[in-house]
Amino acid sequence: MRLGIFGGTFDPPHIAHLILAEEARVQLQLDVVLWIVTPYPPHKPHGHLTEWPLRVRMVQAAIADNPGFELSLLEGERPGPHYAVDTMRILRSRHPDDTLVFLMGGDSLAGLPAWHRPQAFVDLCDEIGVLRRPFDQVDLPGLEAQLPGLQARVRFLRTPLLDVSSTDIRERVARGLPYRYFVHPGVAHLIEALGLYRGPQTADR
Repeated sequence: MRLGIFGGTFDPPHIAHLILAEEARVQLQLDVVLWIVTPYPPHKPHGHLTEWPLRVRMVQAAIADNPGFELSLLEGERPGPHYAVDTMRILRSRHPDDTLVFLMGGDSLAGLPAWHRPQAFVDLCDEIGVLRRPFDQVDLPGLEAQLPGLQARVRFLRTPLLDVSSTDIRERVARGLPYRYFVHPGVAHLIEALGLYRGPQTADR
């Protein structure tokens, strides 16, 4: 099988996440896209994140009607910090015969040398699907010089430019502005039912 690895905090998951994951599934001919909800990314402050079980519930609601999407609780099963290289090592041990395709944005690709053990991460990926936006600056030959083997693994995707962010949605909810069409209806229902994002929001979440 060809498995796409789509990780993030998803606070909340929104339509851009869904569209990009589906474009990756089709363009890269993935059998399944695994949505991995990261409890506490090393680069984000813990206190500013919605509790992990609530984010898991929102992702479940967002992807329930797509058989090509699957929720993974992998990162909630182990203590942090949650580095991508450790996630890929575990997935490789669980799926030794499958092709693992890690999905990331062009900005993440540009910053890959600063990741935790980036060479080991690259070596664990069969392919890296890059959701590239027009303003992303990616020097792939320069990255290859720092991380040998990277260039042969990268697959750039044609994706629509979507100006939607979790930060904006949280701020909209907090200010009482419309947001329902920015998220899956199931996610909107949970935000309302659980009273999420009603307090002051910050841009670093």
